Amino acid sequence: MPALDGLSLSVQQGEIYGFLGPNGSGKTTTLKILMGLMQATSGGAEILGKPLGDVQVRHRIGFLPESPYFYEYLTAEEFLAFYGHLAGLDRSVLGRKIAQLLDLVGLAEARTRQLRKFSKGMLQRIGLAQALIHDPELIVLDEPMSGLDPVGRKQVRDLILSLRDQGKTVFFSTHIIPDVEMICDRVAIVVKGKLLAEGRVDELVNPGHAQSVEVVCEGIKAGEVAAIAAAATRVLQRGDHSLVVLPGPEQVEPVLSAIRTQGGKLVSVTPQKGSLEELFMKQTGATPTGAARPAAVGGSSE
Repeated sequence: MPALDGLSLSVQQGEIYGFLGPNGSGKTTTLKILMGLMQATSGGAEILGKPLGDVQVRHRIGFLPESPYFYEYLTAEEFLAFYGHLAGLDRSVLGRKIAQLLDLVGLAEARTRQLRKFSKGMLQRIGLAQALIHDPELIVLDEPMSGLDPVGRKQVRDLILSLRDQGKTVFFSTHIIPDVEMICDRVAIVVKGKLLAEGRVDELVNPGHAQSVEVVCEGIKAGEVAAIAAAATRVLQRGDHSLVVLPGPEQVEPVLSAIRTQGGKLVSVTPQKGSLEELFMKQTGATPTGAARPAAVGGSSE
């Protein structure tokens, strides 16, 4: 079975692009091919307008692999100085550049600490600093938030957002859906090497801007609500309340009128925004664990 199967992606300048998929979906293979660490058996790609493998374009790219190797007995400053020399930076500017990067990633106070004393989150941030040492236009990150605690994930997300604010392009792979929803301009969903969906997050989760609506009422049973709300995608009884999810706002007024006619009392009407998790589960055919959320809409596998 090929690791990648007809995969085609397009990343725009100055955007944060999330490459989302479960473990084993071909994300790392894709990044290794793009970075010249693995050769594809067929197909091709362009990076920054140049053919894949063009030596002249490599200095314009910063890369952080999923499991980078760190020289643990070097300090943060020494580590960045080493990679700065490899990148050909002049000594006269390297010291200032290192100080700027350590401040950017929040490690200025740890500049003289050996990397073996860094936490995983700190190592991830020093790895990001290394990828930025030569001021690249494109930053490619493989699972940059994987294994981090909530604080570490937020720190890395904030760093990625700051890079976009500087006009840089960020392409990162991940299996963590909330991170993609929070910071990505566009996203691709890949499973078993195949592209299942690509586009802006808001357009993918709410195609055509359709928005379901949750109506909660009391004084009328769920079965009665189901009978008068034929278009409902979901009807639940929760204690004294009946909950109905309608596929669009145009169904709301007729249902509210019918509820009042049946002697029911309106409790709330809430527009429901689709989620990337629901789309991901639908596209991959996965079944989420745990109890279904009230905001779930019909058509999902929940």
